[in-house]
Amino acid sequence: MFNFTLHRWLLVLCWLGLQSASPGYGLSVMRDEFNSSTHYLLSKSSTCPADVNTLTSQLLKDLPSYANRVIQRARRLNRTVDSFSYVLVAGNPEFEPLSLGPGQYTSTAPGADLEPPQQVFLTTLERQYGDGRAFYRQHYHWLFLTQTPDGWRLALMFSRIGSASETRPPTPPRESSNGVIGQAVNLWLRDCRMGTLRNS
Repeated sequence: MFNFTLHRWLLVLCWLGLQSASPGYGLSVMRDEFNSSTHYLLSKSSTCPADVNTLTSQLLKDLPSYANRVIQRARRLNRTVDSFSYVLVAGNPEFEPLSLGPGQYTSTAPGADLEPPQQVFLTTLERQYGDGRAFYRQHYHWLFLTQTPDGWRLALMFSRIGSASETRPPTPPRESSNGVIGQAVNLWLRDCRMGTLRNS
């Protein structure tokens, strides 16, 4: 209680000192700091690239750390899980779209326009632990990104898991928007839209 009261009095004394040194100085400083902070936030919010290639390049740098945070949160919620994995690296982006076949694509992203989604292909290398050993697997991801008025959003995503054996093919594609990588992409895009990404 004493420390809290002392800090409050120190703040009041500092404020009074600024006011007596130069009338209106404190208000002008606060106004300038507010304007500069507002300008900083606005400038940060415009750093999310409009170009999907540049966007993906930045995403790949941060994706492992975002995915591993999703994994750690899931492990804390479910302590009975005896196997877990870490995303080591993300890369190999490709942008040549595949044909979606007949029919009209309807995006599930809120606020999305009628523009076709941008297709992005990427891979992640994951190290998984289970049964007292570690092994590595490559995962293949097919992302559908839509450009909305407030920035990029993940509309849909499919993933395949590579086989540890060269004689066996990867698993069939499955919808993975709510999987670890899908959640990590959504979180990264949210931070990108808000301009809160850390500078690499």
